[in-house]
Amino acid sequence: MAEAASVPAESLAGCRARAARTVLDQVVLPGEELLLPEQEDGEGPGGAGERPLRLNAAARSRGRVVCGPGLRRCGDRLLVTKCGRLRHKEPGSGSGGGVYWVDSQQKRYVPVKGDHVIGIVTAKSGDIFKVDVGGSEPASLSYLAFEGATKRNRPNVQVGDLIYGQFVVANKDMEPEMVCIDSCGRANGMGVIGQDGLLFKVTLGLIRKLLAPDCEILQEVGKLYPMEIVFGMNGRIWVKAKTIQQTLILANILEACEHMTTDQRKQIFSRLAES
Repeated sequence: MAEAASVPAESLAGCRARAARTVLDQVVLPGEELLLPEQEDGEGPGGAGERPLRLNAAARSRGRVVCGPGLRRCGDRLLVTKCGRLRHKEPGSGSGGGVYWVDSQQKRYVPVKGDHVIGIVTAKSGDIFKVDVGGSEPASLSYLAFEGATKRNRPNVQVGDLIYGQFVVANKDMEPEMVCIDSCGRANGMGVIGQDGLLFKVTLGLIRKLLAPDCEILQEVGKLYPMEIVFGMNGRIWVKAKTIQQTLILANILEACEHMTTDQRKQIFSRLAES
């Protein structure tokens, strides 16, 4: 019975394979296999000059393909693991390949190496701080992972402090590890976030939208009030303005802008500017 049931499953997997170029910016579902056009080989199992994406040495010579969030390499295939819109970014050299990822409205954060996040210190165990980053388990932060920190000159970090840092270790088999220095040993804006201010949480999709180079929301918000703002890839935003009222206004605008149209957002900004 098990062997008989496996045949239809394989045939269904083959039916779900779709050409990536035809579904860009469209919704893809978990389990789908992506097909990419082959520029040099016009024949393949996908037909019409397409075949399943091959991630071997021969494929890399034609153009390197980078798998982002929502995609997984399974042998020489590329499978979708999240429901969302398929995105693609062309490489700077224009030699083919590029970056593919799935843009999904995910609320729970999964640590990724290199991400800059905002964490909350929850405990201190010896020389290690435990930091809540919104994932399935807390991240570890050594007291030596700060600029200028030594055994004698320890950083002033207390339980409850907000930490802005980046991941140097993040995978499913190990505890996430954070640092507050870059590769040159400089803080570069990372470390303990100052007192006051307001910390709130938004969706991961909104964070990526706000951090985009061509984001108009931040340009418009920056014209309202002088402020300090920190974005974490784990969906946390810390903002501080001159007064508590201005801080609350900025936080409410950033939370609501995800579901507002451009015209609605401009009307709100114009009213606030007049007041």
